[in-house]
Amino acid sequence: MSSAHQSLSAFNLEEIPNAESYRFGIVVAEWNHEITEALLTGVKDTLLKAGVKAENLIQFFVPGSFELTAGAALLAKDESMDAIICLGCVIQGETRHFDFICHAVSQGLTQLTIKHCRPFIFGVLTTDNQEQAVDRSGGKYGNKGIEAGITALKMAALFRG
Repeated sequence: MSSAHQSLSAFNLEEIPNAESYRFGIVVAEWNHEITEALLTGVKDTLLKAGVKAENLIQFFVPGSFELTAGAALLAKDESMDAIICLGCVIQGETRHFDFICHAVSQGLTQLTIKHCRPFIFGVLTTDNQEQAVDRSGGKYGNKGIEAGITALKMAALFRG
């Protein structure tokens, strides 16, 4: 079954590593803020349920998804971060702008992961329309912010060894 037809946001908290000592950076795009705020809520709720202390969640906002990479690079200067989660939403329009933004962000976060040997989580919705974005940010297909939080927890544990 494709992910378009199911909610992947459910998880078993017992299978998630204890994250009491972990620190996470969260960079959130302001563009499509109603969607990115819902993703942020999903991430924060998930990390707090896993034992992360509220004071160990460092977040800030950037204008749009293209700027997520720059924001993540800034957070990467703090070597105490176990993972950096990037949240955005890019909705397909009539031009190729969508393709350029999605490619730049995915490549930028991959490069940061390699450069810093630390997880940079791609929590960016890339949808055809607003309805799909709503469906994936707390709607009928779950909240991809929850999934980004789970990914960050698992990757942080993997990188810690």
